Amino acid sequence: MDIDIIAEDENPMLHRTDVRFEMTHDEATPSRLSVRDSLAAKLNKDAEEVVVHELDTKFGMRKTVGYAKVYEDSEHARDVEQDHMLDRNKITAEDDEAEEAEEA
Repeated sequence: MDIDIIAEDENPMLHRTDVRFEMTHDEATPSRLSVRDSLAAKLNKDAEEVVVHELDTKFGMRKTVGYAKVYEDSEHARDVEQDHMLDRNKITAEDDEAEEAEEA
C-alpha cells in the first residue's frame, strides 16, 4: 500500500492537521485500521493521534482517496472527536481504560 499526501490544512484551534490522501493497493480496499497505521507511520505520528474519516474507492479501481485528522496528541483527539469515530478508529478513552483497570 502506497500513500501520497494530496493536501494538508493546519487547524491550530483544534490542535490538528486535516489531511487528504490518495493510496494505491494491490488487493481489496484496506481496512480503516491498516490505513490509519500506514498514515501514522508516514507522518511519524502515533496511531492514536490519527483519525481516518473517509475512504472512497471507485468500483474496480486500485486507488482510494481518503480524509483523516491528525492531532498533536491523543488527548486532543479524544476531546474533539465524536464517540463513534473513536470507536471506528479503535481509540480508547482514558475513562474506559480506568474502568477496565478497576474491574480487573
